[in-house]
Order: sequence, then C-alpha cells, then structure tokens
Amino acid sequence: MPLIGVVADDLTGATTTGVLLARSKAHTAVFFNEKAAEEAQGLDRLDAILISSNSRPLPAEEAYAKVASATRALQRMGVQYFSKRIDTTLRGGVGVEIDAMLDQVGEDAIAVVVPAMPQSRRILVGGYSIIDGTALISTPVAQDVRTPVKENYIPRLLAGQSKKQVGLVTLDRVLAGIDSVKAALAEQREAGCKIIIVDAIQIEDVEKIAQACIALDWKVVAVDPGPFTSKLAFYRGLIASEEANTPPQADEAGKTVLVTAGSATSVTKKQMEILCQDPRHVRISVNPNALIEGTEASQSECLAAIRKAVDLIQSDAQPRAILFETALHGDLLNLDEEDHKRNLPGGTCAERINAGLGMIVSQVLKRCGREKIAGLYTTGGDTMVNVCYQIGVQCIEVTDYVIPQTDIGRLIGSYDGLPIVGKGGLTGNDTIACDIVNRLFQESARK
Repeated sequence: MPLIGVVADDLTGATTTGVLLARSKAHTAVFFNEKAAEEAQGLDRLDAILISSNSRPLPAEEAYAKVASATRALQRMGVQYFSKRIDTTLRGGVGVEIDAMLDQVGEDAIAVVVPAMPQSRRILVGGYSIIDGTALISTPVAQDVRTPVKENYIPRLLAGQSKKQVGLVTLDRVLAGIDSVKAALAEQREAGCKIIIVDAIQIEDVEKIAQACIALDWKVVAVDPGPFTSKLAFYRGLIASEEANTPPQADEAGKTVLVTAGSATSVTKKQMEILCQDPRHVRISVNPNALIEGTEASQSECLAAIRKAVDLIQSDAQPRAILFETALHGDLLNLDEEDHKRNLPGGTCAERINAGLGMIVSQVLKRCGREKIAGLYTTGGDTMVNVCYQIGVQCIEVTDYVIPQTDIGRLIGSYDGLPIVGKGGLTGNDTIACDIVNRLFQESARK
C-alpha cells in the first residue's frame, strides 16, 4: 500500500520528486491525473504515488479544486504522508494549492515549506529565492509566458495567495542545528502560523529541517520541490539512502531517440543547438502557426514532419536522434497575443502546438515500431503530457535522473517499458541534451 502521496502542479514536477524517492528504493509511479491513479492496477505494490493536478496556470478557484480533489483521492488510496510539490521557481498559485491540501488533511496539519533544491542550485536565504546565484525575479522565469513570478520574497508571495498565516524560519536558526529548528518551528506555530517557510542553502540544511519535524511529531504537509519530501521519508524509515541507478553502456545500432522541444527558453535553444552540432542528430522544424491554425493546415504540417522522420529512420543513414521543435527557429511567438488575436481562450495556442508535437511523435512511433526507437526526450511539462497522451500513456514509473530535474522513467501501458526523459526548460548546462540522448540509449538496453 502506498504510504507517500504527492500532488504536483505539473508532470515534470511530479517526476522530479518521484525520482528522488525511486533512487531511494521506493517503488514510485507518476500519474498524469487523479482519474488515471484511481483506475490503475497494482497500486498495492507501490510505496509512493504522485499525481499531477496540471493546475499551475489555472485561476485560483480551479487550482484549489484540483489539488483538493487529488488529495482526497490519495486519502482513499490509504496514503499517510502528504506532500505538495512546488516548482523550484515558485510559479503558479503555490499559496492556494497549499491551502487546498491543508484543508483536506486536517486542522492539526502544518505546512512546512522548504523551497530549496540545493542539487540544482535553488536556495532560500532570508526568505528570498536565489536561482543559480541570481535573484528569482532576475531570471527568465519572471517573464514566463503563462506563469511569471514577480515577487522574490517568498513569505510575501505566499501570503498574497493563501488565506492562512505565513511564517518564516531564517537561515541562522537552521545553521544552529536541529534543536534550534525545532524551537523556531514551534515559535511560528504558537504565533498562529499554519504555513511555515524555512531557509536552506545545502542539502544538510534540508536534513536538519526534516529531523526537526519528525522530533516535533507534528502532522506535517511537506511543501517543496522534492528534497524535503525525500528526507522526511528517509528519516521516517520509509525509504533507503539515495543512490544512482545507472545501466551499462548499450549498443546504439538501429535505434533513434525522438526529441520534442516544447520549451522556448534561451536555455533550451542553446542546448538544442549543441545537440544538433553532431551530424548524427537531425532537426525537423515544425511551423507553430500551422499548428495553431488547426484543421487542414495543422494536419498537413504534422504529416510532413512525420513523413520526413519516418523516411530518415527507415533509411540506411538512420539518425541517432531526431529533434522536433516549433520555437527554436524564426521569430518567437507571443502565445498570449496569438490567443487574443484569434479570440481564443488563454492557453489555447500553446495547447494546439503541444498537441501537434504529441501527434507527430505518436505517429512516428506507430509507423516505425518500438524496436526502432531508443527512447523519448521531452522538454517542458505540457509537451511531455501531450506526447504521452497521444501515445496512450497515463503513468510513468520513474527510476533515476541524469541530473536533478532531468528525470528518467519508463512508460506503463502503451509501449510498455519505453524509456522517457522529461526536463524543464530552464534546467541543465549547455551539453545536457547530449547527455540525455546518451543515457536514453543506455536505458533502452535495461532489462
């Protein structure tokens, strides 16, 4: 029976937390939605269940309802320990989603918020979020098309989104040790705080916070990008120590990795440029305007990309990787403006683009066959969801990561066992795309 239950606001977030548990010997599955989780077979063999509420860009009331419903679903499955997975860059309605989980778990529950992910150089100091040495609001996430973040002081950010009192435990109390953290948490609770944010800059800080929470014996809802949830589970005795799960090198002959880039960030663009410097890797650019138009224009554009990819894979010069992209060539579209120009509901153009990319990958898989594909690599949570939806998959068993926030899993259901890597658009160094392709070939040989 699963003891650990996590609700994440998007799919890549769910896999990031899930991988930390999986690397610690927990049988872990990530579900694309609540319905898929409740209808799944074999839940009794799982230690941890993660559900994506797909709520990050939603209005507050809708986000609240989705997280509350997913939490109730986890309760029905017998989960005892709850976590609310949040983005490392605090995008979305974090405060309202914390409220939603707290309101289901019980009056005596306290949300302990540890936004740090030191493995990815995401830290919190004095309540201020620092991403790879840069203030959060000075990073590209501040201009995110769908969920920009304009507030760097996290207590103020959450207080503006939540109906509950928000407190802060600062770094000096954390550095002073477990007893100091215990005392500081207790002070915040006595002051009426139901949501307590805690600074952390190293993984050892996260460990102290977890140990302090267990020593207090509170009903804690963990709110974090993954490390705090993992450390709580370890010190509760639910999982083992984290370690890599790397397969041996594999023969690459006769297989191709399908890469789908739905992210438009400058980070992704650079990574894909370096990937395509290898002559064995081929780029197929897809016109986003055609996908947005829908109907015949979209079908024609998708079919052209499908035919080109299939011909390449079936040729004597089969590529090692094929990249499908819509936003890494030409002028970058402002999708909000495109929605407005066409009198479409917000997010429609983004959904049409991702659906088109998903259809392309699905048809290439269908026409070429599983034996020709080493694995799938997607950037951007919405892209990963659409790719998996189009190929009929609603669950991924996560296993490991290439680097933190670049997560490896295997499809369950259609194309059962096919490796997949999901990566956020802002994650990784310039060569990470090459590393992911290499790792997918290794994973393709795993028994």
